[in-house]
Amino acid sequence: MTATPKIVAINGSERDGNTADVLRHAASVAAERGVDFEAVDLRNIRMLRCGPCGDCNDRTIRCEQTDDVPGVVDKMIAADGIIYAAPVHGFGTASLMQTFIERAGVGYLRFDRPLANKVAGIVAVARRYSAGEVWAQLTVNALLNRMIVVGSGFPAEVHALHRGDAAKDEEGLTNVARMVDRMIDMIDLLNEHRRLTGRRDVLGVGERNERVGLALDELREHL
Repeated sequence: MTATPKIVAINGSERDGNTADVLRHAASVAAERGVDFEAVDLRNIRMLRCGPCGDCNDRTIRCEQTDDVPGVVDKMIAADGIIYAAPVHGFGTASLMQTFIERAGVGYLRFDRPLANKVAGIVAVARRYSAGEVWAQLTVNALLNRMIVVGSGFPAEVHALHRGDAAKDEEGLTNVARMVDRMIDMIDLLNEHRRLTGRRDVLGVGERNERVGLALDELREHL
């Protein structure tokens, strides 16, 4: 019996507002498809900023900061699909999401790219401006982690200002629903391919660590 697929969504908003409403909509789409969906609200976890140690580029083991970030990373590693969802603040990505992608990427994900070949979806929420820039930044981060990014035709951008406005953007929510549906379709295709071939790593990713300045043999000793 195959396990139920799971999507983990990272909510980078500081509030229980429009971004959370969009993810609740995404969760309803996943539920209709029989897929587990968990939203991790970064505002509710203990997350330190990058520390003063400055040895990230030389480390071959996980970050030593003691907070909730590694637990969130482990949820992502255990999932089949990942959604990054963040609002636009100050014409850029909300600071909670920015802190998370820095901490997670440098401290935990860069060693062997454990998110490789997971299915990714990106959602940006904005009043009007810079949704595309935030969507692009989060997409590049998913590609950096060698995830398989699916879309909805148009990027999943939802326009909202006041609490509740996201529910009024029918086109934006349609694009989010299409994205989630396509994520689930891709997860199903990958799982079926794994079942038929017996291969876990269905798409070759080559050398999983592209860091500069550290010998590959040294890295392998610690992985």
